[in-house]
Amino acid sequence: MKTRKSNKKGGFSLLELLAVVTILGIIAAIIVPRVTVSSDNAKTKVAAHHKATINSAVERYYVNTGGWPANDLTDIGADVNYFPDGIPANPIDASAYTLNATTHRVN
Repeated sequence: MKTRKSNKKGGFSLLELLAVVTILGIIAAIIVPRVTVSSDNAKTKVAAHHKATINSAVERYYVNTGGWPANDLTDIGADVNYFPDGIPANPIDASAYTLNATTHRVN
């Protein structure tokens, strides 16, 4: 008795691959905008947290020294008691935080 070998190779058809790529495209179209919005929200929240932390350190500096730090925060940034790792940069635009000269709050 002779056995026949099948010439048919296993694999995916073009239609199956097209369906998978279409589904992945739809999922990506839904997920990508949500991730970018989440990233922007996170940066805004981190910036608000940095401002609150710096404002708290400025108030402690005033209580300890009797004077306000410089508007560019160089003197408080150099003191490791207030910011051991240095003053953080603004995560939104990577700029340095500064103090308002009249209110002594972070801009």
